[in-house]
Amino acid sequence: MIPYPATPSSPYEEGGAREQNRNLTFIKRDPDWKRSHSTIRAESRQEEKRTELDYQTAAIMKTTTHKWFFRHLLCFLVGTLVDSSSLPSSTLPRPVNTKVGEQAVLPCSWKTRLGEREMELPACHIQWKNPANTVFEQLGQRKFEAPGFEGRVGVQEEMLGSGDCSLIIRDVQIMDMGRYESFMVVDGAWSTKTRVFIQSVKLLVSDHKSLQTRAPGEDLVLDLHTSHSVRVIFQGRNSSDWTDLWMKDDENSQRLEKHPLKGQLIIKSLKISDEGLYKVLDEHGLSVSTVKLSVEEGANSPKLSQTQDNQQSTDGASTHSFSALLLLSVLVTTFQSLHLS
Repeated sequence: MIPYPATPSSPYEEGGAREQNRNLTFIKRDPDWKRSHSTIRAESRQEEKRTELDYQTAAIMKTTTHKWFFRHLLCFLVGTLVDSSSLPSSTLPRPVNTKVGEQAVLPCSWKTRLGEREMELPACHIQWKNPANTVFEQLGQRKFEAPGFEGRVGVQEEMLGSGDCSLIIRDVQIMDMGRYESFMVVDGAWSTKTRVFIQSVKLLVSDHKSLQTRAPGEDLVLDLHTSHSVRVIFQGRNSSDWTDLWMKDDENSQRLEKHPLKGQLIIKSLKISDEGLYKVLDEHGLSVSTVKLSVEEGANSPKLSQTQDNQQSTDGASTHSFSALLLLSVLVTTFQSLHLS
């Protein structure tokens, strides 16, 4: 076999080989090259540990985030069980429920908003307003009562010093329903006045409703509830029409008599045809009360059935209880989730 002569290398290839040999010789001659290699491996292991630690930290943060979310969910659920009237008055009016003809007390405490020293000023007084007008204002012996509220509104003057500035509304009417706000008005220099908000209250007024049963020949007593009741109308059981039964200035008749003191209308000697709805109206035509009468043979004594208002209250209590149980079950489930996590 004829040997092929070696192909001569180019100057560039020869120079690269010589440089590589010099580097290899330098590494072998360098006493620290093994140590440098160990350092690189150690740094690599540290980097792996840091990466693993980062994964662990991320897992812990994820778990912490879940726990934070559940804790805040618990706070929200517990907060829904708290009476909303405990919220600041500036954000949510405090509700007050009453019925026509009754007395309502709209709560107000100036000490909770102004402290002890404000009422010591000689020229300050309480003012109550609704969205449209001033309802009540009193400065010393001077007193203002809005039209329609004359003789029905006031504050307990002897309680003002202790912080109680509640507004009392007597003989409440449907027209009184709405939002009321109390203020402390402070007179300053040069006839300037500063009005400081204290409390917001929402007055809810409802009419009276009841179901009654009587036997033929018995009497029905209709409560008028308020001096503002001026009319009673009747709708027969099988009729869609309303007829006037009584007006405020009517004289007593053989079957219809108004009690001189108690504010009651007495319908005597009931008949089957008297069965139906009786509605008491005020001067604005708004309902004061509604009575559904049943006249039944064999009813030995007057029987007053449960009022629809009480039924609604019972239904409301049942709904509230159901909501509370539902929230409690959610709380228990959330606690279990926290424990498992």
